[in-house]
Amino acid sequence: MTVAPTDSGFVAGAANVVQSVDWLAIAPPTIAAVVGLAVLVTDLFVPERRKELLGWISVAGLAAAGLSLLPILDDERSTFCVVGRGDTLCSYTADEFTLVIQLLVLGGALLTALLSLSTLKDARAAGKEIPEGEFWFLLLSSAAGAALLPAARDLATLVVALEVASLPAFALVGLKRGDRRSSEGALKFFLSSVTATAVTLLGASFVYAATGTLHLAEIGAELGEVDGDLRTLARAGVVLTLVGFAFKVAAVPFHFWVPDTYVGAPLPVAAYLSVVGKAVGFTGLILVLVVAFQEYHDVWGPALAVLAALTMTAGNVAALRQRPTRAYSAVRLLAWSSVGQAGYLLVPIAAAGYADRPSQADSAVGSTVAYALMYAAVNLGAFAVAALVGRTHARNRVSDYRGLYARSPLSALTLAFFLLCLAGLPPGIIGLFAKVTVFSAAVDAGLGWLAVVMAANVVIALYYYLQWTALLFRAPEGEPERYRVPAPLTVAVALAAVLGVALSGAPQLVLRFTTSGLF
Repeated sequence: MTVAPTDSGFVAGAANVVQSVDWLAIAPPTIAAVVGLAVLVTDLFVPERRKELLGWISVAGLAAAGLSLLPILDDERSTFCVVGRGDTLCSYTADEFTLVIQLLVLGGALLTALLSLSTLKDARAAGKEIPEGEFWFLLLSSAAGAALLPAARDLATLVVALEVASLPAFALVGLKRGDRRSSEGALKFFLSSVTATAVTLLGASFVYAATGTLHLAEIGAELGEVDGDLRTLARAGVVLTLVGFAFKVAAVPFHFWVPDTYVGAPLPVAAYLSVVGKAVGFTGLILVLVVAFQEYHDVWGPALAVLAALTMTAGNVAALRQRPTRAYSAVRLLAWSSVGQAGYLLVPIAAAGYADRPSQADSAVGSTVAYALMYAAVNLGAFAVAALVGRTHARNRVSDYRGLYARSPLSALTLAFFLLCLAGLPPGIIGLFAKVTVFSAAVDAGLGWLAVVMAANVVIALYYYLQWTALLFRAPEGEPERYRVPAPLTVAVALAAVLGVALSGAPQLVLRFTTSGLF
């Protein structure tokens, strides 16, 4: 008996599957990858004075990849499927969770590309050229892997997507030739990420040995049947996989690479790592823990709760200790802030480990996604303003932002808005609501102690966010000089600000995930 082709992109028979590719479902990562290859080839024929063209091709490619999500918004689709044990198992699924994360990833990559246009042009003018063909190819390749990862529904595809997203990022950090900080940051990032990959692969191999399958849904079913020595092996696999992803999300104590990597990287790359790199790690963590390892929630739930508490505390305390006059203190503060924000993002995932029902776990995951969407918009905006200030203050110290309002009122107001969103204070309503949903997820899961730790950290973070905000409106030292803002940089700041304001005016756009869920 043969079944007619379906929207899932395959034809099922009684004993086998005749596979076809659902090109519409895989369009977002495919477009990013194809444009990346096209840019690399075009770079061979474009003269030096026309290299900026490569950037605009990349921007157009990322926009096209984002627009390719529209035809599949209301239609769950799967492809690369096989029949196993009576069920159809798919390696690629474009459901609501996938599409939301792909929107975050491609939107973040697009804003990064707009920031990069100005950064590369300034580097060229200063005689410190960054190889543009390689830069755009690496950025698009990483974005393609990041867009593939949320659709992965087996461990093999998940790990491949994770590495496709990560490997180009090492090179992006180290592209500032002759810069010791860039090389040091790239080396630390490379060593930590390679270690994380090795640990993740070891954990995945243990899980495969215990269950005999790589598909996430089937792993979830098989783990309940494992007993004896295989159960010990499976638990070890769960722990090792968790440790591997803890490196990827910069959870304490695996966060040591973050500040030096952000300082050494070109500023748009640091912005990309803080948002898209973090989204990749958290997406993988959600898929393996909530979908595949739910049976062992008693193992990873408490471990994640402790990691969340340590991560938010270490990040906020380190950010608090940054001296405003220290070189690159603005970038370091944003780096440590991103570590603290990672702790908040871990809270709902930990809460999912304590859920009594699948719907509760789904709502907890929705809280993480809602917070991630808020964080992506405002953190990219903060980095965009930092890139603006960095054009005239190469050392990018927090003290360099004194009197920014006198020099560029709109830039100061937007940065103040972004910082207040991160702090969770009005008018950054979306930041406040996102923190409340994360706090509620902890309380509903019975993690009262974690909610208390989070509340204490929010208060700690208020100090350095408000201190930086107040500095923007103080009288400048000397005669204020007006900033000239390049058009791409203006567009990046404006897009982030519009998105932040829109989410603050209509927070239900993302907070609905906390009740409706995503799986």
